[in-house]
Amino acid sequence: MKRDQSLIERLTRERNAWLCTLRADGSPHVTPVWFVYLGDVFWVSSGDRNVKVRNVAEDPRVSLALEDGDAPVVAEGLARVHREALREDVLAALAAKYDGWAAGEEVEPFGARVLLEIPVKRWLLQGIAQ
Repeated sequence: MKRDQSLIERLTRERNAWLCTLRADGSPHVTPVWFVYLGDVFWVSSGDRNVKVRNVAEDPRVSLALEDGDAPVVAEGLARVHREALREDVLAALAAKYDGWAAGEEVEPFGARVLLEIPVKRWLLQGIAQ
C-alpha cells in the first residue's frame, strides 16, 4: 500500500515513537524509542540486553505508535534483531536524524548494539483519529 506523503513526512521528522513488545507471559512492555523509517520499515537501535530486544527474540510481534494522539499513527509488524554487520545506511540515517548519534556504539550496561528491523505488516491508524 502506498503511503500518503504527509505520513512519510511525519515519520521522517517525528523524533519519538512508542514501541510495544510482548513479555514471555504475554503482558505488554511499552517503551519510547528513536527510529528511522526507510521503505516501509521502522529501524530502531538498541542494546542487546534491553528488555525490548529480549522480548522480540522470543515473540517478534510488535506495534509502534507516534506520540501525537490528536493525529494518531499506529503500525504493527514482526520485528527481526540484527546483531552483526549493522547496516551502515540505517546507522547513517539515525545519525542524520538525531544530531550525529552513534547508534552503532555500545553503551554499558545495555550490551552490544543491535538493530530492530520492523517491516510494517498493518497500519491501524495513519494520522486520523477515529
